[in-house]
Amino acid sequence: MDPHPLPPTAGDRVSIPGTDTPDHRGRTGLDRVGRDLRRNPDVLIRDVELTSQGWHVLRRTTFDYRRRDGRWATQQRETYDRGNGAVVLPYDPERRCVLLTRQFRYPAYVNGHPDGMLVEAAAGLLDADDPVTAVRRESAEELGVVLGPLTRVLDAYMSPGSVTECLHYFAAPYTAADRVGTGGGLEEEGEDIEVLELPFASALAMTRDGRIVDGKTILLLQWAALDGPFAPAAG
Repeated sequence: MDPHPLPPTAGDRVSIPGTDTPDHRGRTGLDRVGRDLRRNPDVLIRDVELTSQGWHVLRRTTFDYRRRDGRWATQQRETYDRGNGAVVLPYDPERRCVLLTRQFRYPAYVNGHPDGMLVEAAAGLLDADDPVTAVRRESAEELGVVLGPLTRVLDAYMSPGSVTECLHYFAAPYTAADRVGTGGGLEEEGEDIEVLELPFASALAMTRDGRIVDGKTILLLQWAALDGPFAPAAG
């Protein structure tokens, strides 16, 4: 072994897909996300490393953080970037029903859920769409329903300690006549989704007895009961 190796030249550098060369989705510069953040004067970004990239991206960021007592500390955080998403609760105000889905979720299954089959509100990533377009797309694909006017409920970071995703929440009325398709999701994307039309009272009860354990769905059902279409003031 040469005890005095020469420094690598440009021709020796290893290209890392997603950084200086396109990855399988045609993306570059994934290691530069966050480097130019200046909104918070108490946070100074030092470095961003791309640690893994598949369909989504895992990064390790090193930054200096000014504590409340004025001292600076260097910290590292890993972030999982899957893009932002949107979720919708379709409801029938006359029949007092809601449309939900049931599908297999491996992360829940491997973390203790009995069979991984979760009951959820229809949701999906925005991809290149705005949130309104995305929820209408997901409602057609997953539920086979054409929605009425959308109500924007809120935006929320569901796991801000590690996941970058901001989820946009909506609700919208529908009627039986608006169920123009079979739903089920897109097979080419690995989806196999069962459509559930449930009485709202039953769906809400499922959040209490553990049959619904998905956070976004619990939030929307409780909103519907407290402030939404099935709140006491809504009649």
